[in-house]
Formats: sequence, structure tokens, C-alpha cells
Amino acid sequence: MASPLRIAVVGAGPAGIYASDLLVKSGVDVRVDLIEKMPAPFGLIRYGVAPDHPRIKGIVKSLHRVLEQEEIRFLGNIEVGKDITVEDMREYYDAIVFSTGATDDRDFQIPGHDLDGSHGAGEFVGFYDGNPNFSRDWDLDAEKVAVIGVGNVALDIARVLAKTADELRVTEIPDNVYENLSRSRIKEVHIFGRRGPAQVKFTPQELKELDHSPTIEVIVDPDDIDYDEASESARREAKAVDQVCQILEGYAMREPKEAPHKIYIHLFEAPVEILGEDGKVAGLKTERTELDGAGNVTRTGEETTWEAQQVYHAIGYRPEGVEGVPYDENESVMPNDGGRVLDGPGGEAVPGLYATGWIKRGPVGLIGNTKSDAKDTTAMLLEDHEAGKLEPAPKRELQDILDRLAQSDVAVTTWEGWHRLDAAERAAGEAEGRERKKIVEWDDMVKHAGPEYHI
Repeated sequence: MASPLRIAVVGAGPAGIYASDLLVKSGVDVRVDLIEKMPAPFGLIRYGVAPDHPRIKGIVKSLHRVLEQEEIRFLGNIEVGKDITVEDMREYYDAIVFSTGATDDRDFQIPGHDLDGSHGAGEFVGFYDGNPNFSRDWDLDAEKVAVIGVGNVALDIARVLAKTADELRVTEIPDNVYENLSRSRIKEVHIFGRRGPAQVKFTPQELKELDHSPTIEVIVDPDDIDYDEASESARREAKAVDQVCQILEGYAMREPKEAPHKIYIHLFEAPVEILGEDGKVAGLKTERTELDGAGNVTRTGEETTWEAQQVYHAIGYRPEGVEGVPYDENESVMPNDGGRVLDGPGGEAVPGLYATGWIKRGPVGLIGNTKSDAKDTTAMLLEDHEAGKLEPAPKRELQDILDRLAQSDVAVTTWEGWHRLDAAERAAGEAEGRERKKIVEWDDMVKHAGPEYHI
């Protein structure tokens, strides 16, 4: 009797979980090891979504059901390329799917980008989401801050900065995040985008929720509501674009709300320079732009200086490569043909290696986009299996990979361990009248979720 197809999926965020689910439901006899660098699963959902978004975090429930399937085994606290090489993994798996996502910030190269107080979005998201790879402390001794970027991450950052600590206390934020936010002096958050209302990347729900807090007033200058022919066409062709434009128009036309914290959305302002004083951020210089008729903008030469003591650039994430796997530095992805990893851009397929999610297509799109990504990638993998293109791994027992990791002294966390960690976080939250309080220290997570449970 032939043994099941043995597949490793590296990265236990939504992309990896969707790929694992599709493989199991394909009709092919398959066993999937979902291998994750962090001690806990769920990737972007756990460490990339703002804590006051329980609606989005509800996706965890569906991901949870996938991981309950007996054909899928979660193995956490394993860094591929460090704890085990990709070449070694080929001894245990017929194919490897990379779904490693992105947490690093894309480079933001304008003068002053390296001043004290200039931060990438990923740094701050990692802080408030309790990612153990990021700082436990955050300086919020500023009254005015600038956020560069017009996507949902920019909205998340602006909202978290503008809300009071007590408003966020009901969420899963750990104590260190609450304590830092409670010391915040921020009164104004200014969001900057270089194009107009029809070109922003906000989703309607996120933009609407920005104003739900009684402590926040969202302000848009009526002069920033402008459309050219391409913009009007974009509104007609996409309901979401039209909804975003209507929401921005509503913010621009309404009476003042008189809330203590203000979020200003500035459109048609292209960042030129982060201004400094004594090595610290002191302001932001922008140049006014105008629509060119085709939905793009040209610069007008009119510059404005805005007071700010901090600048956050939310211009996108940058996926990291995996040692031993081809990586395209220019595009910040694994070169691929839509699923199969290539030996270089436009090169030949590397047998048995596949990519899905942000490491495949770059950090664009919503969580739901990873489903179609995973479908394409897994279809290619199964097509290659059917054609006999996958080299069978010589070591095929489930225990084999665990024995190998034990040799490297890796404390592997498990799905059963996740249930213990989950229960501990829920118990900590329940004691304070909230659903969960996140455990943030790496070693503490491993103590709960690892092989030797002594808590």
C-alpha cells in the first residue's frame, strides 16, 4: 500500500492554513506538517490585525476548524533555514510549500527617514499586537504624529494612536501595551496620501470604523475631495471605491464632532522630507499634487510643513527570504510561475518547492485573497504529483522529523500545546473581565505550548 503524500507547509498564517486545507480536501491521500517559526499559529491574524478588530479575528474560528483535521499536524517554534535546512527537509517531505508572509517594513527612502521618532508600520504593529520579536516599550511622548500611507494598516495605526488606553483595555492587549498607551500624549494624528479619494486603498468598513470612537473626530479638508475622469470611472466600476469616496465626502462636509483626539486625512500631499531637530523628528514636509486626468498625479511645487514629533510610514511590508531557497531581491518574493518556485526570475522550476501568499505575490490584497493563491499553488503541486515529478522522501514516518528536530534541541510546540496556551490567555483575560490577554514572552508561550508542560 502506497504511503500518503508527505508535504511540509512552512508558515502557519492564513495562507499556509488555506493551502493545508485544500491539500487535505483534494482527494489525494496526504499528510501535512504545518511548520511555524512562532510558538503559536495564525500568523497575521494573531500578530498583524489591530486588537480592536474582533470581526476580523473571527477568521480564527474557521482556521481553527482546519487545524483540527487529523491529516494536518501543527509544529511550531521551528525556524526553517536555522533549526533545520530546506535540504534536510527534503529527507522527510515529498514537497514543501512556503507561505512565510511578511513582517518587515518596506524601505522608505526620503531625507530624514532615519531620525529618532521615524518608525515603520510593522514595528508599531508588532508592539501593540504583542509580537515577541518586537519592542515591549513605545515612546508616545508626542502630541502630533504623521502616518504616511492610505491603506488599512495606516488606519489601524492612526486609530490605535488616537484611542485612549482604556478603550483598548477591553481587547487582548497585554499589560505592557496598556501601560505604554496610558502614558500617551497624542492629540492629533495626520494621515497623508499623495493621490485622491478614488485612489486610496482603504476598505469602506475600516474607514467608517475609524470614527466610531467617541474620543476621535475624523477630519477631511473639502479641498481634498477631487475627481478626474479616471477617478469617476473607478467609482462607477467598483462599489467599494464609490463607498470610500462617499465616506470621505461625509467626513469633509459634516459639522465638527468636538472629540478630544483628531485624525486628519490629507490627500494630494506627497511626502518630501522628514524634518529633524537634535536628531529627532520635528515635522514633515509635503508637496501638493493634482490629478492628471488618468487617475495619477503630478507635483505642483507647492510645499507645506506640518508639525509632528513622530512619523509612521505604512507603505507596505517586505517578505523575507528563506535560506536555501531562491529569492528575488528586487520584487521581495520567491521567484515563481504562479505556484512553483523558480531558480531565479524567469528561470526553471525547482522540483518540489512551491510558494503561496505574500512570499509568492508580494504583500498586497486582503486575507481572503490568500484563498485563491492557495488554490493555484496546490493545484500545481498536485498536478506535479500526478505527473510523477515529485521525488519521494526517504524518511516517511511521522516521528522521523521530530527525531531530527530533537537532535537540534528544538522545543517543538504543538496543536495540543496551542490549546493550553489559548486556555491560559483566556483565563488571564477572564480574570479582568475580557475575552483574552495575550501572552507575549517567547519562552512563556513555549512553556505552555511545548513538549514539557510545567506551568
